[in-house]
Amino acid sequence: MTEEPVNEAAPSASPLKSVNAVPFLTALAGLAVPGLGHLWLHRWGRGLAFLVAVGGLALTGYFMRGELFTASSDGPFGRLGFFADACSGIFYLMSRFLEAAGPNLARAAGDYGTRFLASAGIVNLIGVLDAYGIACGRRH
Repeated sequence: MTEEPVNEAAPSASPLKSVNAVPFLTALAGLAVPGLGHLWLHRWGRGLAFLVAVGGLALTGYFMRGELFTASSDGPFGRLGFFADACSGIFYLMSRFLEAAGPNLARAAGDYGTRFLASAGIVNLIGVLDAYGIACGRRH
């Protein structure tokens, strides 16, 4: 019996071909609708918890008439605010209907509402990363 030499220079499978689409689609679903990535993975409790948490923060921020940052916000904090707001998924899209009266930053409630809106996006981003980790098999 002779051993065949291992050719380490031989090309292996392309990294793009070995990527599983399920974790990416799970993360995308969770980004669009909070908790949907977990629901897709049959993690009902986590999915509902993220939906209620993100929805509660976003709706509270809207009803306190907080300010939503736009994509054309000036400065790094404006762009970070837009990123945080946009990560709330469907609730960011709903803001166009709920924010008809506009922000009211003259009162402290409006300023707190702005923080609630940004917090909703950050909580959803944490949920997206959690669903992605579960779909990849890194978390349970």
